[in-house]
Amino acid sequence: MSAYAIELKGICKYFGAVAANQDVSLNVKKGEILSLLGENGSGKTTLMNMLSGIYFPDAGQIFVDGKEVTIRSPKDAFRLGIGMIHQHFKLIDIFTAAENIILGMEDGQRVIRMKEVCADIQKLLDRYGFKLDLNKKVYDMSVSEKQTVEIVKMLYRGASLLILDEPTAVLTPQETDHLFEVLRNMRNDGKAIIIITHKLHEVLAISDRVSILRKGRYIGTVDTAEATEMSLTEMMVGEKISLDIDRCDPVDPKKCLEVKHLTCLNKYGVKALNDVSFTAMSGEILGIAGIAGSGQKELLEAVAGLQAGTGSILFTDPDTGKEEELMGKDPLQIKRMGISLAFVPEDRLGMGLVGDMGMPGNMMVRSYRTGNGPLLEQRGPKALSEKIREDLGVVTPGINYPVRRLSGGNVQKVLVGREIASAPKLIMTAYAVRGLDINTSYAIYNLLSDEKKAGAAVIYVGEDLDVLLELSDRILVLCQGQVSGIVDARTTTKEQIGLMMTSLGRKEEEHA
Repeated sequence: MSAYAIELKGICKYFGAVAANQDVSLNVKKGEILSLLGENGSGKTTLMNMLSGIYFPDAGQIFVDGKEVTIRSPKDAFRLGIGMIHQHFKLIDIFTAAENIILGMEDGQRVIRMKEVCADIQKLLDRYGFKLDLNKKVYDMSVSEKQTVEIVKMLYRGASLLILDEPTAVLTPQETDHLFEVLRNMRNDGKAIIIITHKLHEVLAISDRVSILRKGRYIGTVDTAEATEMSLTEMMVGEKISLDIDRCDPVDPKKCLEVKHLTCLNKYGVKALNDVSFTAMSGEILGIAGIAGSGQKELLEAVAGLQAGTGSILFTDPDTGKEEELMGKDPLQIKRMGISLAFVPEDRLGMGLVGDMGMPGNMMVRSYRTGNGPLLEQRGPKALSEKIREDLGVVTPGINYPVRRLSGGNVQKVLVGREIASAPKLIMTAYAVRGLDINTSYAIYNLLSDEKKAGAAVIYVGEDLDVLLELSDRILVLCQGQVSGIVDARTTTKEQIGLMMTSLGRKEEEHA
């Protein structure tokens, strides 16, 4: 019996002339949590997609429990006990947790006895310490509960190896702690677990070993006990980089944006924002924290003119003091008013960029209305594209390569680079570093800090509370579409913010 749950030997995967994985060999032990690290485009997700049956390797061997296997589909992966939990959950909203867990399973019975099924699932929940109401509909669940359904779904199908892609991206610190406790229980029960993540402090907290990929190649595996954030970063990037965010005090702060009693409905007609009021200052970074779906998206879109609502959104030019009401204006009207506003939306391709165009075309999206003739000037957009490609390390065959064919992280680099290049007075970013490697993430943090020093008001919606505390001057916390509070980022803790992000935290604050 092999000590390894999975062994990969000489795995290669090509997309045309591009090598996503080249001669990758690594292994995962039974009863182990292995973290998989690498920059954007290093081949982490491609490698795991081959294990889960989404892609088929062009060369190399895969061994499960010491025996060579062929994985041609997710069905083959399930049969071999391999389950992958993706960032975007694959659940049916109108079904209960139990119904989603058994969906698609074949047991040879014509009638499913849900009472017996729920009893079996409950044993799994109790065994590993999960907290889940099996009769709850998915549309009523928090992100953490949906993630639990996905994990239990794989365990119920007999998975002995679990792959989790960015599992803590939208969890509160308390939910992350609980997830790690569950994963340790699973490891102690002999399960093998692979975690893809960019959060190095979590890698050091949860994993037993760390494997690093760089530009599609396997660099090495180290014991977590012997690693540091700096040593892991060096292995990923190939050189020493600074992991410090350059945060200075607010620079000549003046009122730039004043939101009063903002209320918005989501696409289902339910209040996404309820009586939200705050002020954003020039020369300051205002962080926004909240569980996914707490109104962050609607808040930024309302300011940008993409979301209808009631209340007041008053923009004040920090240089001239001129005030303009943005409520009821669309993006084109806001631009024609001469308001210098940049917005990096959560939906990179759907809302931020035109996927079929290259970088120059996407640069021109911002400026084509300012031309004086029928022909578009292309030298400026091309030069800007080359600058963004160089400064942010965009991995692309060429600046005219369609952006939809780039990795998610590289798409984000193009979008962030374009918006910041316009030198706006108000910058709003929704998850600006989601999916980015640590090197590029810190480059963007410092770009935003530079914009703050130049006098811009920056609103940063983020998932990583450690980063929010280190980058922001103040943090606005949203809970169920309402403001739980606004705190000083220099004096608060992520545990306090985590409590404010939940209903419990808001009730405790109201009681106090």
